[in-house]
Amino acid sequence: MFDFTKFFSTKTTPQSEPIPGTSQVPNSAGGYAWQLDDWARLDRFLILGSEGGTYYASERELTRDNVPSVARCITADGLRTVDRIVAISDAGRAPKNDPAIFSLAMAAKLGDEATRRAAYAALPKVCRIGTHLMHFAHYAQAFGGWGRGMRRAVGAWFNAKPAADLALQLAKYQSRDGWSNRDLLRLAHPRAASPSHDRLFNWAVAGELPDGAKDDPALALIVAMHELRAMDDVLAGAKLIRDKKLPRECVPTQWLTFPEVWEALLPAMPMTAMIRNLATMTRVGLLTQSSHATNHVIAQLRDPARLAKARVHPIAVLAALTTYKSGHSARGSGTWQPVAKIVDALDAAFYATFPLVEPANKRMLLALDVSGSMGCGDVAGVPNLTPRIASAAMALVTAATERDHSFVAFTAAAHGYGGQWGGGESGITTLSISPRQRLDDVVSAVDKLPMGGTDCALPMLWAQKHRVDVDTFVIYTDNETWAGSVHPAQALRAYRDARGIPAKLVVVGMTSTGFSIADPADAGMLDVVGFDTSTPPVIADFARA
Repeated sequence: MFDFTKFFSTKTTPQSEPIPGTSQVPNSAGGYAWQLDDWARLDRFLILGSEGGTYYASERELTRDNVPSVARCITADGLRTVDRIVAISDAGRAPKNDPAIFSLAMAAKLGDEATRRAAYAALPKVCRIGTHLMHFAHYAQAFGGWGRGMRRAVGAWFNAKPAADLALQLAKYQSRDGWSNRDLLRLAHPRAASPSHDRLFNWAVAGELPDGAKDDPALALIVAMHELRAMDDVLAGAKLIRDKKLPRECVPTQWLTFPEVWEALLPAMPMTAMIRNLATMTRVGLLTQSSHATNHVIAQLRDPARLAKARVHPIAVLAALTTYKSGHSARGSGTWQPVAKIVDALDAAFYATFPLVEPANKRMLLALDVSGSMGCGDVAGVPNLTPRIASAAMALVTAATERDHSFVAFTAAAHGYGGQWGGGESGITTLSISPRQRLDDVVSAVDKLPMGGTDCALPMLWAQKHRVDVDTFVIYTDNETWAGSVHPAQALRAYRDARGIPAKLVVVGMTSTGFSIADPADAGMLDVVGFDTSTPPVIADFARA
């Protein structure tokens, strides 16, 4: 008998071919997967962006591939699109706010009248600081000029803030992206909401203290900044910084080499700024193993309420942890001696930036794609933070919640190349890692695993072969699977039949490509976005249901 099923089967299909009868499309690696709909693609773009590109797509290609999906969402339902942009941005679910700002600018310029009104009304919720507003102006300029709606919205952004808060914004964020507050105010030309607003507008445009500034409490920070510029005594300047709570951006650059200045800045320093400047404060000698400043930093990092209030994203903590522990700058030539207690506090802060998750109490197999494509590109544009490293950190959050879990890493299938040559079986390597280990140590261990081609079916095939009982497979991948002789969805169904377990599959997408290995027609498969702060509870809820 000639076995036709070797070449055509709905149960066993090579990943280089589509499953018969399905809507699979070619992915960027030459395999076949399901195309995400535009709304799922919008979520991936808002959370992961396209900065850094991927192994198979450059920044330009990935951006040009994502943006049409955003445009189609705006055309299909502009109000829903704006609501989604606001929800993700306002909740701090994305590592960077730039994709949300860009998408809001598109809605404001390309949407229908109702969409444009909604986008401009949402401007304060998405563009919360001056930098965001300048980003918005830059993006909006690419889609049109400064119409009445744009002028009114930008003017309202300035006027809606209390005068003292606006003073901080104007002093701290004076220019970005080739734009300045002077540019925005001259184009928007808002009528000042109060005499204090009028003085602030005059200062932002002219650069000099207006009449009455020294007698206006709302301009106290601006006045202090001018006083600081005229001083040459570091200790006196540090006292002024501490008393007036001046931000780092108001301090002359040449003063930022003195530990006394950083000590004065630290008490009022926002959480995100503190995390960004840990290396600098260590390099200038402020943060040492037993200094008071170090104890202050540790107390801040171990306070979940402060982390949540500051909208500190896990990516920011992970980037700080990996860079700070390395002792050298990812972009420059600066070096420092890391303080061990701060490294430990950053490790704890990473877990604290995710919401509390109720355990699903299910048997979970956490499978990390460590193939070649996962080792390229940067998550949210963070240097050296590849999808491969980020996936290990993301998986540890679920592992810290679920007691009954195990880890595997996978690359290419048997007779392919990659993981099997590193001592694994058919591209599978079991991992003895635990959330009780420090995050940076786990990340380092995973980053050293051998890489190869991608076969996302391997976790299910391995579990079936070794009779491992799994309720939920959680695969962290870029969905660029291509190397296997059976599709992941088919492997999951075969596992269910063989083990008699209604196993589920959660696919955690680590890049903003438009593909998923999760079959949208199967209620037991779910696609979610990696490094969305809401992902761990979604995984638990899906596993529990």
